[in-house]
Amino acid sequence: MPELKNVIVTGVSSGIGRAAAETFMRRGHKVYGTVRSLAKATPIDGVTLVEMDVRDESSIEGAIDFVRKESGSIDILVNNAGVNLVGAAEETSILEASSLFDTNVLGVLRTSQAVLPYMRAQGNGRIVNVSSVLGFLPAPFMGLYSASKHAVEGLSESMDHEVRKFGIRVSLVEPSYTKTDLDANAPHCKKIIREYADERITVSRTVADHINHAPEPAKVADTIVDAALGPWRMRHTPSGQATLLKVLRRFMPASAVDSALKKAVGLK
Repeated sequence: MPELKNVIVTGVSSGIGRAAAETFMRRGHKVYGTVRSLAKATPIDGVTLVEMDVRDESSIEGAIDFVRKESGSIDILVNNAGVNLVGAAEETSILEASSLFDTNVLGVLRTSQAVLPYMRAQGNGRIVNVSSVLGFLPAPFMGLYSASKHAVEGLSESMDHEVRKFGIRVSLVEPSYTKTDLDANAPHCKKIIREYADERITVSRTVADHINHAPEPAKVADTIVDAALGPWRMRHTPSGQATLLKVLRRFMPASAVDSALKKAVGLK
């Protein structure tokens, strides 16, 4: 029988995080799922919800301390919490960019820093960071989101080199379009520059159509759980479009990738 693990999954209110928490729980592990507000959260059977904001160090410290005292160990951390933003780079304010990076990149750093002392003390642990295919591909009108995921990729690879001597490994999961509220309800930059309008609208509509026909989060959740519990590998892509994009990025000429990407988002 597999050893029971104590697992923290951030951002379990909906989507990939919620599906991952449920999948860990069904496989027999003790799961703590973080939400920004317990009062507004929908319970998940078999999962202990913990109030935590990845933008707030004291909130993180309190949540991690609660989990450690209740469980005795922290074996797996899944950094899933994140936000999106749609708009041209020129339209994106520094405040909007800073807010996005505060959640998507510094949130990963803060939470990892909070669990690493306990993982080092116990001599083992896994950290799984949820990235995106946009962590290795460009994305017109989602440049800051893409930049944040590129940053998560660099952070994860570097951190893995630093912590492996303590018995800890860090992995990435890189999903493509997934039917989640994060993608379907992505906020738009407040500043509008009319010269970008036609292409921005085209890309937004094309992406919305892709999301509408995208797989449910269960496949990504399975990939996350396998990354956390299986043999270590740095990058994990769910089967299907994400794996295909990874292969194309690696083996196709840059010009062909560029043309294929533009076509995929509805640009000429």
